[in-house]
Amino acid sequence: MPKRKTKSSVKKRFKLSGTGKVIAGPGFKRHMLRRRSQKAKRSNRGNQTLRHQDGITVKQWAPYGL
Repeated sequence: MPKRKTKSSVKKRFKLSGTGKVIAGPGFKRHMLRRRSQKAKRSNRGNQTLRHQDGITVKQWAPYGL
């Protein structure tokens, strides 16, 4: 049985919670922040849980776990 490939970017950008949900950092946080409101920048702090459908896709990209 051949080994399956893992997308390297997935290993760096996502992790699993204790219940198996996929956790990701927020997007739109790196540059051009002066045109975003302070409220939008504040809401991007911390991590976010992906929706169920997106979590399934991410788990397929990392077949042996994160």
